[in-house]
Amino acid sequence: MNVLDRAPASSGTRPKRRLLATAPASVRRVRVPRLAAICALVATLNAVCWSLITPAFQVPDEPDHFAYVKQLAETGRLPTSDATQLSQEENITLNALHQSIVRLRPQRHAIASRSEQRALEHTLAATPHESGSPSAGLAASQPPLYYALEAIPYSIGSAGNVLDRLQLMRLFSALFAGLTALFAFLFVREALPRAPWAWTVGGLSVALAPLLGFMSGAVNPDALMFAVSAAAFYCLARAFRRGLDAHTALAIGAVAALGLASKLNFIGLLPGILAGLAILSVRAARRRGRAAAWRMFALGLAVAISPGVAYAAHNVLAGQALLGNTAAHGAAQVSGSLLAELNYIWQLYLPLLPGMTDDFPGLFPLRQIWFDGYVGLYGWLDTPMPAWLDTLALVPAAALALLCGRSLYTARAAVRARALELATYALMALGLLALIGVASFHAFPAEDAEFGQVRYLLPLLALLGAVLALAARGAGRRWGPAVGALIIVLFLAHDVFSQLQEIARYYG
Repeated sequence: MNVLDRAPASSGTRPKRRLLATAPASVRRVRVPRLAAICALVATLNAVCWSLITPAFQVPDEPDHFAYVKQLAETGRLPTSDATQLSQEENITLNALHQSIVRLRPQRHAIASRSEQRALEHTLAATPHESGSPSAGLAASQPPLYYALEAIPYSIGSAGNVLDRLQLMRLFSALFAGLTALFAFLFVREALPRAPWAWTVGGLSVALAPLLGFMSGAVNPDALMFAVSAAAFYCLARAFRRGLDAHTALAIGAVAALGLASKLNFIGLLPGILAGLAILSVRAARRRGRAAAWRMFALGLAVAISPGVAYAAHNVLAGQALLGNTAAHGAAQVSGSLLAELNYIWQLYLPLLPGMTDDFPGLFPLRQIWFDGYVGLYGWLDTPMPAWLDTLALVPAAALALLCGRSLYTARAAVRARALELATYALMALGLLALIGVASFHAFPAEDAEFGQVRYLLPLLALLGAVLALAARGAGRRWGPAVGALIIVLFLAHDVFSQLQEIARYYG
């Protein structure tokens, strides 16, 4: 049986047993399976747990993101400055929490005693409610969609103090973790339609990913981007399996538009998404005619780029720079040639080749930055997992890689048949990696890998779910379900251990 389960998009008579592979247009309705809903619930609850155990503002850039929401909710206007001078109300809260003292100092714990709690409550009660500030630090350059959504729980909690509003916003953000797991499950279902038991392996593993819970349990637009990115993978997989029509083209364009409106990092995925839309349009031309196919492509493209066009038009009419704060944010001067930049990006992900200048002396980024970072790096990147666990994690990682490779080799004919689809996913991943590499090079050599953070790779979580499902199937029909259950237990243990490490870091 082919692991990748190729399902042609062309219509025609099919044997009854292939009904799962294709379905008539009249019954192509998106239903949420019960197991997908369970994965979404698990992911949401996991993110809620992370939101409760992680101290306020001890997540990367959370003070800036909170300031953005505060400005938007209370004034109806976007931040206009990337200065770090936040509102007085937020600054008083940060000082009462000893945020700057605890941050980046693992030996210092968060507020945990009753006396400290009483002092904090007294300070919060005496702090006057203040309108927003035009300064939002690093968050000022980001699009407004996530912040506009977070303004809802912020407004609901407006009668409370900063911490009340922050917790409501964190709980709202946890819902995006559920959507991420939901679309990851649906993506695996489209990619492997004849392996129902493997769908749950991919969906639940994503739901239990500690970094997903950690980031989605905080106020950070990454949470929305993870969900939208997983939805993009699902829409493309559905179109490759069932064929492109106007509704699917509109869905792909809408997801791309939402991604661009959620966080700038989504730009890295956009070339792959548009390439996939073009490939699907060429295929559709064979069945529907060129005119209809290219109308669908134009529809998807127009919807996808609409947020960028609207944002640029708004800035021009307001007399601002075409790209607003984004232009100032990306105006860093870069020293070095294109060859030096390519050399740096290569080493950020791959082993050093002979003749290359070593930009990371004494460091193997693939291991120390990406692998160890995935095993666990929380708080303000100051809460790692024990070194022995990083080393031990190499064993299951290697086993999963071998099992996935076995699945792909067994289904090599199907891999060749679906080469363009897989190339689309690969281009999305490479685009994101390139964006991270370029952004990091802009800060080099002052910083070795400024954006070498695994959270920036989490838009690819849907692919991780598919890889894990393939690994389970690589164990064969007899042992596959048992290996799949073991993978889920492994991710659960990883998540629980990570939460305990977070508790130990902040509460001793």
